Amino acid sequence: MLSSRGLFLIGFLMCASMLSVAAYFQIVDHLEPCPLCILQRVFTLFVGVVMLLAVLHNPKGWGMRFYGLLAGTVALIGASISARHVWLQNLPSDQVPSCGPGLNFMLDNFPLSDAINMVMRGSGECAEVLWTLMGLSIPAWTLVAFVLLMLLSWSQVFRANVRSTSRNQGEHISDSF
Repeated sequence: MLSSRGLFLIGFLMCASMLSVAAYFQIVDHLEPCPLCILQRVFTLFVGVVMLLAVLHNPKGWGMRFYGLLAGTVALIGASISARHVWLQNLPSDQVPSCGPGLNFMLDNFPLSDAINMVMRGSGECAEVLWTLMGLSIPAWTLVAFVLLMLLSWSQVFRANVRSTSRNQGEHISDSF
């Protein structure tokens, strides 16, 4: 069984791979990311940073729970954004919202809360499916990855609970002898 540090390292490498693939699609394949894609990249980066910090810190007990809970919660938010993106991509063509301004324009001209609200509503460019693998679009694969990252992270919370419970039970047994 892998250590917590090993599992956090796997999660970090997964995030780094996701960002590398996204960069490849943008730079080499010239697939321009929509605002929701950019937001998913930001949350992938956040999850990766939390997992890297967990690898470097190598916490025990409460620290492992904290990093697991934090990374899992950030991954849940990323999964929610990806799910919204997949939903937009699966709307009937007559229900797809019209194309909106780019993310830079929104951030430059609107308050942050309004810009985030506009991004989450999505636009026509977010509904385009530019690439698929095994019938799943990039946002669908990102959703799968976020769910895996969330499960991996939250497993550390429960793993820490199991270890501390078994350790406490062992102490009680040894105290009775």
